[in-house]
Amino acid sequence: MARAIGANLQGSTVSLDGVYDCRENRRAIFNRGMRPNIPENPRGRKAPKRGRRRHFDAAIFAERFSTIERVFAWEDTFRRLLLRFERISAVHYALKTLAYTMINLRHYCRS
Repeated sequence: MARAIGANLQGSTVSLDGVYDCRENRRAIFNRGMRPNIPENPRGRKAPKRGRRRHFDAAIFAERFSTIERVFAWEDTFRRLLLRFERISAVHYALKTLAYTMINLRHYCRS
């Protein structure tokens, strides 16, 4: 998708939840020239993972988490999106697009 719009993501940091902590995901992100920022998920293991420590910056992760949660809270102000009433996906995503447009307008028109 980034290639289609001409965005260069080389050297950027990809921050994901611990659910995505596996060798394949880290390798895929790294092979595309980006840096993974994923917290290690112990998954009930008694000993830590072997090998070199994986990169994890808690400040980047906390900022990302608060941003995502804030967006979900804004989305929850639209009652029709809170509970998905539409059975047709295209209608649901059209309403989401309208909601995000209204959120952005509210943000940019305020300043």
